[in-house]
Amino acid sequence: MAATQSRPVHLGLRRVLGASLCGVALVLSGCAKSEEPAAQAPQGTGGAQAPVAPAANGPTCTLSQYGGAQLDLKNAIVGFSQSEKEANPFRIAETQSIKDEAAKAGVKQLLTTNANSQLSKQISDIQDMINKGAQALIVAPLNSDGLEPALSAARAKNIPVLTVDRKVNSAACKDYVSFLGSNFVEQGKRAAREMAKALGNKGKVAILLGASGNNVTTDRTAGFVDELKASAPDIQVVAQQTGEFARDKGQQVMEQIIQAQQDINGVYAENDEMGLGALVALRSAGKKPGTDIHVVSIDGTRNAVQKVVDGEMSAVVESNPRFGPLAFQTLRSFLSGQPVQQNVVISDKLYGKDNAAAELGNAY
Repeated sequence: MAATQSRPVHLGLRRVLGASLCGVALVLSGCAKSEEPAAQAPQGTGGAQAPVAPAANGPTCTLSQYGGAQLDLKNAIVGFSQSEKEANPFRIAETQSIKDEAAKAGVKQLLTTNANSQLSKQISDIQDMINKGAQALIVAPLNSDGLEPALSAARAKNIPVLTVDRKVNSAACKDYVSFLGSNFVEQGKRAAREMAKALGNKGKVAILLGASGNNVTTDRTAGFVDELKASAPDIQVVAQQTGEFARDKGQQVMEQIIQAQQDINGVYAENDEMGLGALVALRSAGKKPGTDIHVVSIDGTRNAVQKVVDGEMSAVVESNPRFGPLAFQTLRSFLSGQPVQQNVVISDKLYGKDNAAAELGNAY
């Protein structure tokens, strides 16, 4: 949900069943018409994150490099800065995961804030948590640029900062400790391959872009467009318009696109909320999603995966928001003096027609 920087190549669809702290330790050296609720899901594994094994020479960061003193999380005040209001399932799951893991880790105090999509508020939120005694920070950046005043305030006190799900255009192990998140270019490439499969390598596609100013949108777009050019050049991208990662905006944009481009047969939504909004617009225009127009999106929300099961979406590429275990294990390792990777890339699965029903319980 995360400016274009290279990240390790995605290595497959490995999952960790149940609690994933052991696996984590090994790698550390959105008003539209409402979609109906998803059907009751089968029992799942909880969809825990599984980091991709880092490159042998991947850059690391240590407490001695960054500055500061060792600290036990059970004696620590930790702050979490959420970027967007928790109306989007990704944000709901992300925040809850941080809260749940903080409780499991026995953190002395967890401070939480929500910037409600305002950069100035996120800056002041972080500064306020620092003033309240935060000794470590987990930040879900709103944009890749603009958080420098907040990062500088933390750096002045050697407060370690982890960024999750979106990267910032600053220096790891200098302005912040580490980034935890997906390979967004690879997500776009996987979405393109699924679109090519659904369209038989020929057709016209519209892209519902995410919010501008962050590397999630930049990378998911680049990955998708580049992969189509390389492997399915007969598929044309005929429209690109931002839906701002919101369901109502996705619906509005899709209504405009379908009027201007009535012969499209594919829609790539850079998150599930926009994809679900697009389904409403397509049905209202007399189109049959899954038959007339194929929709591929990214995130892995329960409602979107249900649409794959129902045949209305062709595929959903996962972007796992459950950062709690990984974030706190990274902090625990770092604050104890161990080296941590500057880029911790997680392995995302694919929900397609062959596995969506069985994997529905892992969606969020």
